[in-house]
Amino acid sequence: QRILRLAEVCRRLETEEEKVLPFYPSSLAEWEQEKARRILEEIPNEPLARAMQDYVGLEKFWQRFNKAKLEEKALEQARTALANRNQDLRRLLQQYLTGVAIKQKVPRDPQP
Repeated sequence: QRILRLAEVCRRLETEEEKVLPFYPSSLAEWEQEKARRILEEIPNEPLARAMQDYVGLEKFWQRFNKAKLEEKALEQARTALANRNQDLRRLLQQYLTGVAIKQKVPRDPQP
């Protein structure tokens, strides 16, 4: 119940793209999707499979959760790449400023 209430609250915060395309498209072929649908519609024989029927409604939740986690990881990697790039640019700027300062002190020497 708590998850469903949180989902209702979060629905208002979704972007237009998330409302229109909330999940990534399936990588399964059409016949594979049809086979998966048929298997899900069958009545399970095993006790664990019967217990899992109670949680089929959470499938959309887990899809959204996994999508959010993937986006979080992608943003972390982008942030790390930008931090590395920033560090490289700062190092280059420091080398340039050091070279300019040396050139002003000794104008006849070539710049390193």
